[in-house]
Amino acid sequence: MTGGHGWTFLSNHGHVLAAIAFDPDARVRDLAERVGITERAAQQIVGELVAEGIVLRHKSGRRNRYAIAADAHLRHPLEAGVTVGDFTALLTGASSERPAHRSCSNA
Repeated sequence: MTGGHGWTFLSNHGHVLAAIAFDPDARVRDLAERVGITERAAQQIVGELVAEGIVLRHKSGRRNRYAIAADAHLRHPLEAGVTVGDFTALLTGASSERPAHRSCSNA
């Protein structure tokens, strides 16, 4: 964080979602490091995102691969009209024009 103000625009859930969007093959350990949270907290957040259908998890050998459910909507009423795909595209600079649920195997 710059400026030492102690806050950011995104919650840890938003940061984890962005980290997954940038690297769908990232390990939970890698996500935790990028976001600046514990591995346990990252695992809990990933589990919550999967449970809500925002992130899809596919087992590939001993690793997990993640995909974003692009047609899911943000949860807060102020952002309910924004899809997760639009949100992650804004953060990553990618196009939000993709299938609603990207396959974990070829996302």
